[in-house]
Amino acid sequence: MRSMLFVPADSERKLAKAFASGADAIILDLEDSVAADRKTAGRDMARAFVAAEKGTAGRPLLYVRINALDTPLWEDDLAAVMPSHPDGIMQPKTRSGEDVHRLSIALHHAEAGNGHTGPETRIVPIVSEMPLSILQMPSYIGSSTRLAAINWGMEDLSAELGAATYRDANGQITSPFRLARDLTLYTATAAGVQPLDAVYPDFRNLKGLEQECIEAARDGFTGKAAIHPDQVAIINAAFTPSPSEIEKARSIARLFAENSGAGVISYNGQMLDRPHLIRAERVLARAKQAGLAG
Repeated sequence: MRSMLFVPADSERKLAKAFASGADAIILDLEDSVAADRKTAGRDMARAFVAAEKGTAGRPLLYVRINALDTPLWEDDLAAVMPSHPDGIMQPKTRSGEDVHRLSIALHHAEAGNGHTGPETRIVPIVSEMPLSILQMPSYIGSSTRLAAINWGMEDLSAELGAATYRDANGQITSPFRLARDLTLYTATAAGVQPLDAVYPDFRNLKGLEQECIEAARDGFTGKAAIHPDQVAIINAAFTPSPSEIEKARSIARLFAENSGAGVISYNGQMLDRPHLIRAERVLARAKQAGLAG
């Protein structure tokens, strides 16, 4: 998933626009963007939308962001949407891997009760919204086989910390939030799942978004969350390997395959070892996911 686009689950117009945005995944939001008196309507609309679009060829992945496990709402969210068999659940405000494990068990029961044949529903937790979670990042590793990616965010964390802002005068992420970002990257990599960068809330500042995407891809993130359809194309472009990157990765992988007993190979005047092969394989995996390489 290069791009995951949040959309309020209770807005037919926004759901339709999101579906046509080109996002790799749509997050039908039942949490922050749906008012308390609209929760039931949002659940019904999310279930109907997923059920209607699940069979569409070439569709984006369909995830639902439920309410947090420390609220009385999340179980009703699952009861409402699981009959439509969403591809995954985005889990907000997690405190540790134990929350992911608890959701995984609930999904197992929901799948069984709705005729699912196996553990199909994936989980993407947002792991940086609660300070306690920042201190328990290793607990997410091995928390569930359903884990598909790990996402982070700044808005809720800034409120919890009482921070006046999470960006400095130059627009750069400040130290407490960069720590959360970096720990998310390390944790997702250690868990063997996708690290997904946080949303860029200034949706009209496409240049700023592009720069942040470039920096995230440079550091190892493989995708980014979005809050507006106009952000999707920029995100997809930033996290899609270029033709030259793909060709270089293919060449490196081929040279290592042709010299399987060698720990080091020569490529364009450079000596490359196993870390270069790992990077090449990751580029090819991302290209394949984007439909650019077999």
